[in-house]
Amino acid sequence: MKKIAVLGYGTVGSGVVELMEINAKTIAENAAEPIEVKYILDIRDFSNDKNADKFVKDFAVIENDPEICVVVETIGGTNPAYDFTKRALLSGKNVVTSNKELVATHGAELLSIAREKNLNYLFEASVGGGIPIIRPIAQCLAANKIDEIYGILNGTTNYILTRMIKAGLTFEKALSEAQELGYAERDPSADIEGHDACRKICILASLAFGRHIYPKYIKTEGITKVTLDDVRLAGKAGCVIRLLGRTKLSDDGKVFAYVGPHLVPKDSPIASVEDVFNGIMVHGNMIGNAMFYGPGAGKYPTASAVSADIIDAVKHIRARKYLDWDDAGEEIVADMSGFESKYYVRILGENARSIAAQIFEDIEFIEDDEAVAFITARIMEKDFEEKLDAASQKCNILSHMRVL
Repeated sequence: MKKIAVLGYGTVGSGVVELMEINAKTIAENAAEPIEVKYILDIRDFSNDKNADKFVKDFAVIENDPEICVVVETIGGTNPAYDFTKRALLSGKNVVTSNKELVATHGAELLSIAREKNLNYLFEASVGGGIPIIRPIAQCLAANKIDEIYGILNGTTNYILTRMIKAGLTFEKALSEAQELGYAERDPSADIEGHDACRKICILASLAFGRHIYPKYIKTEGITKVTLDDVRLAGKAGCVIRLLGRTKLSDDGKVFAYVGPHLVPKDSPIASVEDVFNGIMVHGNMIGNAMFYGPGAGKYPTASAVSADIIDAVKHIRARKYLDWDDAGEEIVADMSGFESKYYVRILGENARSIAAQIFEDIEFIEDDEAVAFITARIMEKDFEEKLDAASQKCNILSHMRVL
C-alpha cells in the first residue's frame, strides 16, 4: 500500500481524490499495489466532507510523514505551491502536479532537485488537461527530432472564438456566455490575454528542445482585439481564427516561441477543433505531423491525467522517469523579428487598396464590399512591421494577425 497527499481541494484536487476512490481497483492493478490518499491539505473548512478526517492545514505534517511517497500539488499559482513542492522534493517525496504556472516558471529548478534526489516530478496535466501530450513527447516520440509544436492550448478562448464564428456573437457577448457556463473565470485575463497558453507552450518548448523557455521572454497576444469583421473576412479567405501557441526550432539552434491569434486554413486539422477542446500538432523529422486532441480542461479529464502520473510515480518509486531539461536564459529564445510568416491585415482609409498594394507589393486581397483586407506573402516579421508602420502613416490599421 502506497500513501499519498493531495494539496488543494478545488476542482482538480477533489477530482483526483474522487477518481482515486472510484477507480481504486483499476489503479491498484495498474500500479501493482493499492494507493491511498492519506492527507488532503487545504486552508478552508471541509468538516462536512466525507473525507473530513484526512484534512490538514499544516504542510509540515505531510513533509515529515515518512509514509507519504507522492505529493500531488493542485493548488495552482506559484505561492505557496513553489515552496511546498520544493520542500516535498527535498524531503524525498515524488511530486505530481497540474500547475502549468509553476512548471513554466520554476520547472528547471524543480526538475534539477528531483534529479539530484532520484525522484520524479511529473506534470502531464499541466498542458492539455486530459490530453496525453507530455509523456508522448518525452517517450513515444523520443526517436524523433522535434522541430515544431503548435496548437490550441486554451479552451476558454477557443470557446469564445467558436461562438463568434458559429453564432455571430461579439467578443464581449461570447466572453459573458463563457463566464455564465463556467468556462471563463470572473477575471478572465489569464485566458483572453494569452498568458495561460504562453505557460503551456513554454512547457512544451522546454520539453521538446531541452532548455527552459521562460514565459517572460515570450511574445504573447490574446484575442481581445478580434472582431466580427475579422471573423467574417477570415471566412471569406477560407480560414477560421484560432488562438495558437507555437514554438519552432530555428536554424541556429535557438527557439522561436509566441502566442497569438491566427487565421487557420479550414483544411487544417487544427481548424476543426472547436468549443472548449484543445488540439496540439507536433512535428518530428521521422513521424511528420502528429496531432493530439481532446478536452483541454475540466475536473475529471485533468484528474485523469494527474492520476496517471500518480500511478507512474508509484511504479517508478525507486527509479526516475526521464523527464528533464536544462536551465537557460533569454539567449536561447530567438528574436521574433527573424520569424517568417504570412500576415492578414485589415485597413481603412482613402485609397487604402492602392496604398496596400504599393507598400506590401505581393499580396492577395480578400474580396469584400465593406472592408479592405489582404494576406501577404511569407515575410520576415521585422520587414512586415516596417511595412505596417509605413502603411499606418497613410491609413488606419484596424487589425493584423499571422496566418498559419
